[in-house]
Amino acid sequence: MSDATAQIEANYMALVNRRRLYGGLTLAVFILLMVSGFNIADGRNAGGFWDGLHNIGDYPADVLSEAWEKRADLPGLLVKYLPALVETINIAAVSTLIGALAGLILSLLSTRGLALWPRAIPLFRRFMDFMRAVPEIVIALVLIFVLGGGPVPAMIAIAIHTAGALGKMFSEVAENADLKPVDGLKSTGATWSQQMFLGVIPQIAPNYLSYTLLRFEINIRASAILGFVGAGGIGYELRNSMAWGPGRFDEAAAIFILLFATIVIFDQVSSRYRDRLTKGARA
Repeated sequence: MSDATAQIEANYMALVNRRRLYGGLTLAVFILLMVSGFNIADGRNAGGFWDGLHNIGDYPADVLSEAWEKRADLPGLLVKYLPALVETINIAAVSTLIGALAGLILSLLSTRGLALWPRAIPLFRRFMDFMRAVPEIVIALVLIFVLGGGPVPAMIAIAIHTAGALGKMFSEVAENADLKPVDGLKSTGATWSQQMFLGVIPQIAPNYLSYTLLRFEINIRASAILGFVGAGGIGYELRNSMAWGPGRFDEAAAIFILLFATIVIFDQVSSRYRDRLTKGARA
């Protein structure tokens, strides 16, 4: 082995060892931060995590035992809470529709080569960043304070977050669109909206619909969670049944079953349609 080859190998091994060292230090710092963060959070709890860990199965066991004792009432409870489930699905559907339309417009306004006002692209992107950064529950709490409890604050909160999230994904898809149809429409004197809806959207519609269906699944869960803060739907009923404790655990079990079945069904249906859309887009 020549001296030049040996020097190259030595330099390479030094570089590999240096990267391993940096990687190990980064991992150690990450673990240290995780452990210290857990200890701080555990110290602020009303009870210690390790002290209460052995009780983690008590609540599910109580719910299941009471639901089994009152299993004859389960079909009636499923029917009772079905309207609340429909309300939750309606919140998710309307918020997804509004958020997808808003996200579509924001994505086209923030995509290089397609934007109506190119200088305003950073402004629209930061606006979408802000919409994504604020959690739905924070927006819902503010709107509940202003508008009162009900499904409307939940719908607006989820729609705002959906517009920011889908706008980001839509923009990334639109950046890969072929600009030749847009140039052709522009040469005929078409307006910006006509260029977008005739030259761009037909190309990227399958991916847009796929992302929208995926977001609809997420919004069903979000609308159920927002019910815990008084935003209506099946989450509100679940909070009430859990708050009363023993004696209404059978109702909590029925709501859990409805919610779980709904999420599984919509997940399977939307996954099948998303597969068809994406395969069609690649064909």
